[in-house]
Amino acid sequence: MSEPLVRLENVRFAYGERMILRDISLSIPRGQVVAIMGGSGCGKTTMLRLIGGQERAVGGRVLVDGQDVGKLDREDLYALRRRMGMLFQFGALFTDMTVFDNVAFPLREHTDLPPELINDLVLMKLHAVGLRGAAQLRPGELSGGMARRVALARTIALDPMLLMYDEPFTGLDPISLGVIGQLIRRLNNALGASSLIVTHDIQESLQIVDYIYFISEGRVVAEGTPDEIRNTSDPFVHQFVHAEADGPVPFHYPAGDYATALVGGAG
Repeated sequence: MSEPLVRLENVRFAYGERMILRDISLSIPRGQVVAIMGGSGCGKTTMLRLIGGQERAVGGRVLVDGQDVGKLDREDLYALRRRMGMLFQFGALFTDMTVFDNVAFPLREHTDLPPELINDLVLMKLHAVGLRGAAQLRPGELSGGMARRVALARTIALDPMLLMYDEPFTGLDPISLGVIGQLIRRLNNALGASSLIVTHDIQESLQIVDYIYFISEGRVVAEGTPDEIRNTSDPFVHQFVHAEADGPVPFHYPAGDYATALVGGAG
């Protein structure tokens, strides 16, 4: 069995005194699509930042393709990042550029390819997401789903080994959401890449991913394949999958006795 492309080993991370990740361990096998799920503020996006080297763990190791990200110098980190693609929440397209120029941007920044070849590569990426005909439009002329597809084309411009998605389904209508989900799966397979998806959308993820990790309070609290997640009796996963207000994740923030607070003032 081949070594996972990404491996987190007992990773801890904090912003000042506030601990975000507490002894997290997980792996992303080569060629697979893995989802990270959990409530807001549990550390999902922080994991993407650690893998990309924007942040460094205070404990444990973050390994990408066998390299310890936390120990890389600036030059080696930038070289590793060129082998990653990142789809930011809401796409983060350059609004003053055309669709074509948005997708061409990483190719122009990170390669010495001639304009003719960049032109062909951009059109190939746009064709892969169904938007070759929109090449000369600007982001403001696109629907939300189309803009997300352009961002996806830009994400795969350099044929990365690792694709990371930060809430790729947020704000999309059901049709666009389904299209983006299937594109993520299909492009991962076509590129022979690995994909890591941070998302709240459990139902769409179950259709396209190979494995899911659930995070709560900075720890992995559950994990499994889509079939295992569908059939689980784990209380946390059941609450998350069925969107229940109360359970292992409580509805009420910790507080004193309610009756006492009503009689004696704020409590």
